[in-house]
Amino acid sequence: MTICLSWLSIVRMYRYFRALLQVLWAQLLCGWVLGTELTFELPDNAKQCFYEDITIGTKCTLEFQVVTGGHYDVDCRLEDPDGITLYKEMKKQYDSFTFTASRNGTFKFCFSNEFSTFTHKTVYFDFQVRSHPGKLCMESACVSIHEALKLVIDYQTHFRLREAQGRSRAEDLNTRVAFWSIGEAIILLVVSISQVVLLRSFFSDKKTTTTRVGS
Repeated sequence: MTICLSWLSIVRMYRYFRALLQVLWAQLLCGWVLGTELTFELPDNAKQCFYEDITIGTKCTLEFQVVTGGHYDVDCRLEDPDGITLYKEMKKQYDSFTFTASRNGTFKFCFSNEFSTFTHKTVYFDFQVRSHPGKLCMESACVSIHEALKLVIDYQTHFRLREAQGRSRAEDLNTRVAFWSIGEAIILLVVSISQVVLLRSFFSDKKTTTTRVGS
């Protein structure tokens, strides 16, 4: 069993370093894929905006997901430098939007929890900015490899977020079940005491009536 686990560890390590070398090679030849990845707290009745400078013709992708809080939903809005709305969704748990910048300037995307009066949220987003690939075959291959590895990393991140979301829901359910069990125990105790008191009073009244008739 130990030998099998060691062999699996070696295989996984080899795959990891091979993927890492491919990423480094792709980045050296083709440049970096710029972007912002962040997990932040969004209080109730609050709105948080972020800004990104983008050049014309650049392909961008905005992905977001609510990790914890309330019904796991949030409002999202994306605007170009002229204030034109490119993307707008209300009370979304998660989503992805891809667009190509039509002009140079600062793009703004905001997350709003203003519809919630007492529940804060934990929001994750990944804003990717991709430059145009070169015309050479080697550069195209490097970009393809880099994009594929980036997609794998994104999937791993989403799985971790889903796991955190499921853990949060399980903890909430566990808390509710615990309170429900305590409530049932209290109700059962009150009912038991009430039954004992009722039975004692019944026999006490019967004994008093029998004594009076005999006298």
